[in-house]
Amino acid sequence: MSAAHRRANRRGRLLAAVLAAVVASGAAYVGIHLRATSAAASAPRQASLAAHAPTARRRRQAPRPTATTSLRVVSTTPADGAGGIGGTAPISVTFSSQLASGSTRPSIVPSVPGTWRTVGGTTMTFTPQVPFIPESQVTMTIPAGRSGVRARDGATLAKAVVVDFGIEDGSTLRLQQLLSLLDYSPLAWNAAGNPIPATDSLGQLRAAYVPPPGTFSWRQSGWPTELTSLWTPGKYTTFTRGLVMSFQADHGLDVTGVPDAGLWNDMLTSLAEGVVNTGGYNFALADKVPPQTLTIWHDGHVVLHTAANTGIPQSPTPSGTFPVYARYRYYTMHGKNPDGTPYSDPVQYVAYFYDGDAVHYFPRAAYGIPQSLGCVELPLAEAAVAWPYLAYGTLVRVVN
Repeated sequence: MSAAHRRANRRGRLLAAVLAAVVASGAAYVGIHLRATSAAASAPRQASLAAHAPTARRRRQAPRPTATTSLRVVSTTPADGAGGIGGTAPISVTFSSQLASGSTRPSIVPSVPGTWRTVGGTTMTFTPQVPFIPESQVTMTIPAGRSGVRARDGATLAKAVVVDFGIEDGSTLRLQQLLSLLDYSPLAWNAAGNPIPATDSLGQLRAAYVPPPGTFSWRQSGWPTELTSLWTPGKYTTFTRGLVMSFQADHGLDVTGVPDAGLWNDMLTSLAEGVVNTGGYNFALADKVPPQTLTIWHDGHVVLHTAANTGIPQSPTPSGTFPVYARYRYYTMHGKNPDGTPYSDPVQYVAYFYDGDAVHYFPRAAYGIPQSLGCVELPLAEAAVAWPYLAYGTLVRVVN
């Protein structure tokens, strides 16, 4: 079932619950009204005659007590627009008047199991039993009118109140653990003790905030120090960002490198369903010392080592580590030369890694010296070999 269908089903269940509450409330009102009518019809004739007396007439025509002011929401926790809320933090609403017993509760989307209770007569509090997915956007709707929240004196809200807030991100360490378990990382992760079953949804959600202990180890020994030195467990570095981008690309998510609810949801779903990466892990190293080269590793083994061109002094290739963020089989690059003249160059096997700089094929008489405007240029045959390994999220490290 798709995420859209799951969200639709959750909304459907929530709507059904609200409608059921409205129907139940309406039925109770009708029942009271009918009983009152029946009692009046069966009263003795003397009472009916007495009703014609002036004082009795005045009592019968007197209006029923009604609320003189509308019910108001005094405060909510979290407040509207708040972010970084704990996955199991209580959610509460404080009203201006004492609440009627059995009053309608606010609705929360996405819905999670939990319990509502009234505290001090004026505050409704919801305590989740299951954590919200990290980075979720939660909407609480406090209903108005006769079918909404009701005070003891019969007062109701004049209009519904909607409160939106965001759940905090999960643990970076757990993110790294999941990416390892899903085979997106060149490091394996092993739990200390009994691992959480992949299908234990509640256990996996809790672990997103409180990761279990365990150890990481490199799957292969052939990785260069230029890669291994980038790894830091528990820190969201470029290394981890590249892994996230790889997962996002494979699962049809926006390739941003930024964790969100969709990322967490799809990772936990993939873990439960046993869907893992089968493409291995790639790493590219561009060396600017002449003769300039590009080397690519796949699963710890060198699959390409070729002469390459990097940027001229007026437009150098930046040193650093960058994940591939865009790819094109054919592309036309536009820009300006250092002298200000425009260029429009057709290129092939393009993998952008920094701003407007990419690894790609470009025809040159020779390779291995600075000739580009910041890109890493390759011969045609070598570019064709490199391109499949320069997938989304692949780290390109430029040194020297």
